[in-house]
Amino acid sequence: MSKESMEMYWKRNLSLMAALLSVWFVVSYVCGILFVEQLNAIKIGGFPLGFWFAQQGSIYVFVCLIFVYYFKMQKLDREFDVHE
Repeated sequence: MSKESMEMYWKRNLSLMAALLSVWFVVSYVCGILFVEQLNAIKIGGFPLGFWFAQQGSIYVFVCLIFVYYFKMQKLDREFDVHE
């Protein structure tokens, strides 16, 4: 792999990680802490949505983001021919 190709690979990898961590931050911190009062006006399964985000939502989103990262990195690895 050439140096330019390697730099592009890591740049796209870091961009993907930054985007996914930003989503997790928004879900866990913004929805679970900052907007909890506004989200508590909505009920899911009898529980306030703000409580749900703080207790369960950020964990579910994080697990989903792990799978998104896995599939995106497989595609990126194939694109740059560094897959196993």
